[in-house]
Amino acid sequence: MRCDRVWIKARLATLAEAAPGLGVVEDGVIAAKDGRILYAGPASGAPSFEAPETIDCDGRWITPGLIDPHTHLIFGGDRAHEFELRLAGASYEEIARAGGGIVSTMKATREATEDQLVAAALPRLDALIAEGMTTIEVKSGYGLSLEHELKSLRAARGLAKARPVLVKTTFLGAHALPPEYKGDADGYIDLVCREMIPAVAAPEFGGEGLADAVDGFCEGIGFSPAQIRRVFETARAHGLPVKLHAEQLSNLNGAALAAEFGALSADHLEHLDEAGIAAMAKAGTTAVLLPGAYYFVRETKLPPIEALRAAGVPLALATDCNPGTSPLTSLLLTMNMAATLFRLTVDECLAGVIREAARALGVLADRGTLEAGKACDLAIWDVERPAELVYRMGFNPLHARVWSAVS
Repeated sequence: MRCDRVWIKARLATLAEAAPGLGVVEDGVIAAKDGRILYAGPASGAPSFEAPETIDCDGRWITPGLIDPHTHLIFGGDRAHEFELRLAGASYEEIARAGGGIVSTMKATREATEDQLVAAALPRLDALIAEGMTTIEVKSGYGLSLEHELKSLRAARGLAKARPVLVKTTFLGAHALPPEYKGDADGYIDLVCREMIPAVAAPEFGGEGLADAVDGFCEGIGFSPAQIRRVFETARAHGLPVKLHAEQLSNLNGAALAAEFGALSADHLEHLDEAGIAAMAKAGTTAVLLPGAYYFVRETKLPPIEALRAAGVPLALATDCNPGTSPLTSLLLTMNMAATLFRLTVDECLAGVIREAARALGVLADRGTLEAGKACDLAIWDVERPAELVYRMGFNPLHARVWSAVS
């Protein structure tokens, strides 16, 4: 059988859903053609391949490329000064209500050009790529006006032109209330629904095709469930799937609302209740856990991990890379934090940044497992066992990263 490349003498963590655990294959072979996997499995069952390139992995582990399903990678400035305020005892909400937080980053983002936003984001993106990440979600949400949200989404699309990575973009106009709408949240949501979502939707809906999904911040310092419902209804009318920042600081039943709209994911979830868990399980909505934000803001209320497990809700992990509450650019450290802070198992951590992360982005049909027909996005590791990818801190054992360039 002709193909482009073959990897031999590898140990595979296929992450296939039908396989137990990580879907381990001890003496594995992967063959690829035109950027897609032809075969991934045991050498004993492999067809005879003819390829111009055969790579001997010498017993190294191969996983699918890592996936970061929740980032705010495009922003201007930084918020190191707010970190100092938190060290002195200020809460996230206190800083936000005093004019800091998201609105602080909004000002710097509005002042930056599209090229400047791309240039600022590339070092953050490069850090993730260097650890084997091949797919990333990038949100807008720091422009908070039509002009600057469009600029941010174009910058996010620009990252995929500058680096070998698949970028899925999310419109997060309902992130915070801009100063020009102070005291008029409903008026701002009118703008989001009337102008912004139509502008970012696919061309067949009259937009520029800049967004792959729509998100919102359902919280006391964000937007109410009624306001988010309007955003979701508009997103659905324009053919865009939804996801939600839910139950991070309080329980407004945002996860249940997201599930009602068949959301790809509900994210954060520290204050999630049983009703929200049941709704997510019924809808097939993935829980995206963000241990970096939990750690950075010194949260003490854990997400209901055991209840989510018991209900069969898929558990994904993400860096939540952002300037204010999770300036984290390492999925390896994210896994370690999830294990130590949330008590996730090694298998759950690895699935969380691969298979379940793909599910949270709606790309599991094409990525997230080593199976025939899927994009050949690989991470090859110099480790003796997969647990090393979770247990080590500040150490990168990536041997090689393979990106398929198929979308």
